Amino acid sequence: MELDHVLIAVAGLPSAAREMERRYGLASVEGGRHAGWGTANRIVPLGETYLELITVVEEGEAATSTFGRWVAAGIGSAPSRPLGWVVRTNRIDDVAQRLDLPVSAGSRPGRDGRTLRWRLAGVEEASAEPALPFFVEWGEETPLPGRSPAVHPAGEVRIERIELTGDHGRVSDWLGGERLPVALTPGGPAVTAIVLAAGEGELVVDGI
Repeated sequence: MELDHVLIAVAGLPSAAREMERRYGLASVEGGRHAGWGTANRIVPLGETYLELITVVEEGEAATSTFGRWVAAGIGSAPSRPLGWVVRTNRIDDVAQRLDLPVSAGSRPGRDGRTLRWRLAGVEEASAEPALPFFVEWGEETPLPGRSPAVHPAGEVRIERIELTGDHGRVSDWLGGERLPVALTPGGPAVTAIVLAAGEGELVVDGI
């Protein structure tokens, strides 16, 4: 298992992208629309990981999916704060079996004309308890979104850690004992901040 990305629900993608660059020096690239979820995104590429700016673009469609409802609820907070986090695995069926989770498949058109494909597990649980990540397995021909070309005014940036509140035992059991770059303190389940290593310092993204 590896950290894949962190979700930030926003009211509008263009304005959120401008604010992300103004406040943190982080550029983003156009993502795409998620069929069946009523959502669309922009990507802040960070190499093997990324930040996902996500919004609702079709309210009726979003209301029919767990993910769409989660994003819609997150947009209600102001300023926009981290919504959830995602762990990448190449053994999602094993993870799903261990946790007794269903696996679903999704896709969206990529900027280069290729179709990005993935399989997910645990979205419903993560939406109810955001200290828990959901799991993604990218398709064999799908490039990692974090590797999209982008030039950040802040320079070379990577995720140092994710700060969470929640139950340590619950999160550890969910991850099967895997160690990931997270710092967890007791409290109601939430992603409270994303700490980025930038040059010789840190950037703390806790809202836009």
